[in-house]
Amino acid sequence: MSRRLRRTKIVTTLGPATDRDNNLEKVIAAGANVVRMNFSHGSPEDHKMRADKVREIAAKLGRHVAILGDLQGPKIRVSTFKEGKVFLNIGDKFLLDANLGKGEGDKEKVGIDYKGLPADVVAW
Repeated sequence: MSRRLRRTKIVTTLGPATDRDNNLEKVIAAGANVVRMNFSHGSPEDHKMRADKVREIAAKLGRHVAILGDLQGPKIRVSTFKEGKVFLNIGDKFLLDANLGKGEGDKEKVGIDYKGLPADVVAW
């Protein structure tokens, strides 16, 4: 019987659930060919242990399994509003203002914690 080339990938995210009850082996045996490690959670030691386990199981099952590292980008948080919260409507213009202080936000603008955002954003 010939194997057909699969043009899609089955991606699974590794985590505490795949660390127990032989779940990682079950997932790979069921057809996962990419495992995703979310580097926003866990320690470097956790990720190393999981990557080693993936390689071990893949070799045991004779499978090729890619490891995808999901890297954390900058976390950009909006500040707070004078009135506690605001409600926006479709079509409203709303400004993310890197110079606006905490608690100064209103229906038109709010401060952000990432002061470098205006320099990083490029108009198209």
